[in-house]
Amino acid sequence: MGYNSVFKDSLFDGYVVVITGGGSGIGRCTAHEMSALGAAVAIIGRSSEKLEKVAEEIIAEGGKVSWHVCDIREEAQVIETINAVLAQHGKISGLVNNAGGQYRQPLKDISTKGFEAVVRNNLTGGFIFMREVYNRWMRDNGGEIVNIIADIWNGWPNYAHSGASRAGMWSLTESASSEWAPSGVRVNAVGVGGVASSGFDTYTAEAQKEILMFPKRIPAQRYGTVSEISAAITFLLSPAAAFISGSCIRVDGAAPNARICYMDIEEHNKSIPFNGFHLDEPPRLLIEGIKKV
Repeated sequence: MGYNSVFKDSLFDGYVVVITGGGSGIGRCTAHEMSALGAAVAIIGRSSEKLEKVAEEIIAEGGKVSWHVCDIREEAQVIETINAVLAQHGKISGLVNNAGGQYRQPLKDISTKGFEAVVRNNLTGGFIFMREVYNRWMRDNGGEIVNIIADIWNGWPNYAHSGASRAGMWSLTESASSEWAPSGVRVNAVGVGGVASSGFDTYTAEAQKEILMFPKRIPAQRYGTVSEISAAITFLLSPAAAFISGSCIRVDGAAPNARICYMDIEEHNKSIPFNGFHLDEPPRLLIEGIKKV
C-alpha cells in the first residue's frame, strides 16, 4: 500500500520539490505525497537521523529523494544547501517553506531573546530560503512557492511571538507574489489549524491540556490530519492552481469563524477526516494523554 493521494499519478513527473522541515509531521507527509506523484524531493532539516529515516521510507517505495542537513536561520548554510540541491537534481520546481516552531508563553513573559528566536525560525529563515531559491533558480526558470503559516486570524494568545512571525510570513507571501510574478513564480500560503502530528508531543503538559481541549472549541469538532495539509500544498504546487498567487488556503476546520458571542459550538461527528498518508501515526498525546514533566 502506498500514499493514497486524491491527485492523479505522475502529476509531478519531472518536478523537483524542496521541503524544509521534511523530517517529521507535515513535511514528512508532503514529501511522501510529492514523491508518490512523481516528484524528486529534497528534504531539509536539522536532524540527520530524522531526514535519513524519511529518505529510507521514500526510497523503499521507489521514490527519488535527497536529504540535506541545514539550519534555515543560517544564511551560509541555506546557500550551500540550495547549491547542493541544484548540483544533484539540476533544478528546483517548487519550494515548501514548512520549517518552524513555537512554545507556549504569555506575552508579558516572553524575553526579547525568545521572541527573536521564534521570529528567526518562523519568518527570517523562510525569507532566506525564498530569496535564495528565487535568485539561484526561479528568477530565470519560474516555479511555485508555498509558505506554511498558522491560524493567526484573530490573534494567538500565549503564542504571540509565533503569531507575529507567521503574520509576517503571510505578508511576505503577498509581497513576493507581486514582485516575482514577472518571473513566472507563484507564491501562496497554507494556514494550518490544529493538526494532529508528532509536534503535539513536544509541548509542555500545560500546553498539551489546551491541545486536548481544542476539538470542542471549533466548528469542525476534530483535529486536522497531515494529509489534509499536504493536499492543500499539493494543489497549490500543481498546474490546477496556475492562476492562484498571493492567496492563502486555510485548513483549520473553520476555527477563526467561531464567534462565541453569537452562537454556541455544537457537538457533532459529521466532519470526516481524510487520511491519505499510509505511514502516519497519531501523536502519543492522543493515545497516552498528557506526558509527565
